[in-house]
Amino acid sequence: MEALSSRSAAALAWREERDRLVGIAYRMLGDFGHAEDVVSEVALEAVRAERGAPVRSWPAWLTTTCVRRSIDRLRQLAAEREEYPGPWLPEPVAVDRLPEDVVADREMLSLTVLHLAEQPSPEARAAVVLHRAFGMSAVEIGRVLERSPAAVRQLISRGERRLQLDGDRAASPPPPSREALARVVEAIEGGDIAAVVASLADDAILWADGGGRVRSALNPVFGPRRIARFLAGILGKAIAAGVRPRVAHTEVNGEPGLSLAIGAEVDVIAFEFDASGAIRGIRRVSNPEKLTRVLA
Repeated sequence: MEALSSRSAAALAWREERDRLVGIAYRMLGDFGHAEDVVSEVALEAVRAERGAPVRSWPAWLTTTCVRRSIDRLRQLAAEREEYPGPWLPEPVAVDRLPEDVVADREMLSLTVLHLAEQPSPEARAAVVLHRAFGMSAVEIGRVLERSPAAVRQLISRGERRLQLDGDRAASPPPPSREALARVVEAIEGGDIAAVVASLADDAILWADGGGRVRSALNPVFGPRRIARFLAGILGKAIAAGVRPRVAHTEVNGEPGLSLAIGAEVDVIAFEFDASGAIRGIRRVSNPEKLTRVLA
């Protein structure tokens, strides 16, 4: 396999930019392994580029190539995710284990935003990631996407609406608080499903990603009553079998979340709160292949 010469301009630039490139690719793909693969592909592309015409700016070239390869990978993954057994959720990560250039802006790193980012087009997703997480202007993004600045601004606007991001960051709903999660922990550990349901918004939705590896709901669960039945089924069976659920606080993509262990199975749960403090989204990742970067 071709490799970057340790002393080449491309090699030096790629090493300096690698963490930032992984941060871009992960926000676009929602899968850290695929993000690392894309960035490795960028290194090979840099080898070939260095043999051709001179590159005026390696950071710009690497960013452009990473975004375009991420868009290609998203399109390849689209069919696979349609066949995925049950809801597909992004791979959670513990950001304190990652380099700062990967983390960058944490708003675009939350599991909620990464999940919602499946809705916009790949180009709109790229425009929002580059603009909000990496502070790039419409002119700069236009060079990457080969679009006019006006077209980029439209992509950003449409993408932000689909991702439920307000142009004014301060208007976004607050992240989960540890106090709110402490009440959920107490209710789960005590088997008090009614208390869990009382914390849910009327339009709450639960997504459960078992990936075909762990038994889980194959469709989103809508509304407090159905979520209550789902949780009662999980917790009730465990308690009836004499297995006490173990709940602990954990960081999920830079925000407070929970880990839930029932016997040998461990889930990571991220919560989305509305402006009133009610839970409107529960994202439960049970697929063990997706938990290697979030659990110790």
